[in-house]
Formats: sequence, structure tokens, C-alpha cells
Amino acid sequence: MSRARTFADLATASETETLANRNLIINGAMDVIQRGTQTTIQTGFTLDRWFILSNSDARLTVSKDTNVPTGQGFLGSLKIDVTTADTSVAASHITSLLYQWEGQDLQQLRKGTSSAKKLTLQFWVSSPKTGIHTLHFYDLSNARIVAATYTIDVADTWQYVKVTFPADTTGALANDNTEELRLYFGLNAGSNYTSGTLQTTWASNNNANRMVGQVNTLDDAANNFYITGVQMELGEVATPFEFEKHADTLAKCQRYMFSLNGDNGDYWGVPFSVYTSTSGEGTIRFPQAMRAKPSVTMSGTWNVKANDDSADTTTAPTIYATDDFLGANLYSNAISSATVGQAGSFRWKADSSYIHFSAEL
Repeated sequence: MSRARTFADLATASETETLANRNLIINGAMDVIQRGTQTTIQTGFTLDRWFILSNSDARLTVSKDTNVPTGQGFLGSLKIDVTTADTSVAASHITSLLYQWEGQDLQQLRKGTSSAKKLTLQFWVSSPKTGIHTLHFYDLSNARIVAATYTIDVADTWQYVKVTFPADTTGALANDNTEELRLYFGLNAGSNYTSGTLQTTWASNNNANRMVGQVNTLDDAANNFYITGVQMELGEVATPFEFEKHADTLAKCQRYMFSLNGDNGDYWGVPFSVYTSTSGEGTIRFPQAMRAKPSVTMSGTWNVKANDDSADTTTAPTIYATDDFLGANLYSNAISSATVGQAGSFRWKADSSYIHFSAEL
């Protein structure tokens, strides 16, 4: 894009909107990946804030990759590697890359009012399949959709895409922390989702109108799909991609997911205090207040250790997420012969160990 074009686009943007924080998508540069590579999945979270939703026969490995469009400033992309193909694409099959929003983060859209705003989406994509690919928004509260297509001209080649979606004067979004809007990047779809007419204006949901024309990007185990530079903003102008510091993106992601990862050196852990000879308790403070009380997933080899080495045990602690969204308690009653008042720690014994706190939508 020329410098003159950039200045012209910025001048066209609404005077009431600032250029900072204009991207309504978190981690659009595919920078943060707290969960690590997700292998052979059907449905699940991948890079932070990005989700694979599928009921197809395909199995996918999703990772952060260094394959990026040349000269655009991006350092990472989301890579979808097909490990098991879906060649038949039954009528009910659907696979999409998904992004989700809280309603309170989209009130500036003024959706459901006479002053509702248009939305412009831009991204870079490399697809293994030429032809039509689909995008669509789904408003959960009001069961409304709007869809669009983009065409891949050359397979396995980075391509820039810009799409503007119309405003919706029907159906307001709830002003709270619940999921209100989804964005789907189509990967494949059966006839239940492709047999109608593409819904290019906002209307009540009809599944048949959601992904009309969608090619099957998952039809071969050799297929790889890449995407990066995803930005969504108010209005009809696609302004230059809003790069931000890694720390800022990570902090935004940690509202939805916080990961404590293992270290087989066994030197770092969560401090706790012994209050009986066989039990102790510690506290984890989250770096960000989470969206909601998180669920807890724990995996790997653990060690609970008081100052007295005889209190050593490999039994994992119990974790209780608190109701204030700010932290969690860790408890163990598997230590032995400890002295009340001693300090100790819950420690990792392998690099693959982790605790995940999830408050995803």
C-alpha cells in the first residue's frame, strides 16, 4: 500500500474514533500460543483466542508457524495442518476457524439501532485450495447471520483479503461478559450449509445460507492452511494493521486463559505453608482478572515439597478456582512428617506439566 493511500485511508476514518485499540480482534498477529501446538484435534482452542469448531472426519494439528507474508511485518501465522482428511464431506459436516466476542466489547457497533456500524475485516491467508472460501458472523442472542466470500487465486500463496460487512439495525448485543458474536472462517462444509443462497445481508439464521460455495480445504492430508494479520474495525476503511507489544497481547489473552507451564529443573513452583503435618495450602494470583471463574486442567508430574525433605511427595495438589476471578488456591494433604509453619512449594517435575485456567467463551 502506498504512503499516499495510507494517509487517504486514515483521513477517511471517522473523526470520533481513535487509531489506538481499533482492532477488535485479540491476537490477530498470531503471536500468543499459551497452550502450545494442538495435535490431531477435531474441535478445540489453539492459538490464544482462536478455536477450531468441527464435526467432520478431519483431524488437524494447529500450531504457530513462521511462514508469513513477505514484507508485512508479521512474525507468526496460525497453521492448520490436515493430518486426517475429510474427503466425503457429509451433509452435516462443518469445519471452521472461529473467533468469539463478549457482548460488552462490541457495544460500539451499535448493533440493533438505527445508527449501527459497518464492519471491515482484513487478513492475510494462504490456502491449499483455489476457489471460493466463506466468512460469516453469527449473532448468538438474536440468531442472525451475515456472510461473505473471498476467492483464492493461487494455491499455497499468501493473499491479502479485505471484506466489509453491512450494519445490522436489528438485534442488540447484550452488554455483559457472555458470548454474543462469532466470526467463522470456513474450512469445509456439507450441503446442510451450502445448498441455499449466501446470506450477504443480516437476517435470521438459515444454515443453508451460511457457507455457500465453500471449497474443501481439508480433502488431503498434505494440505496446510495459514492465516495471520486478522484485523476487524468499525467502518468501511481497512487501516494499517495495528501491531502491539507481545506483553500487551498476552495480557489481553490472559483474561480468557492463563497457563503455568512445567520446568523439569524443578526449581520454580507455587509457594505454600504447612498447617498440619500432612497438609499445606498456597495461592496463585492471576496476572489479569479473568472473564469468569475459570475451569482448571492440570497435567504432568508434580512434586509437593516442604522444607523437611521427608515431606516430599509426587501426588498432585488439588486446585480450587476462587469466585473473584483473581486467583486460585492449591491444596495438598499428601505430604508427610512436615512441621506446622514450614514453607514449601508445589513444583513441576517435567517440561510437559502444566496448569491451565480457562475462562473462555
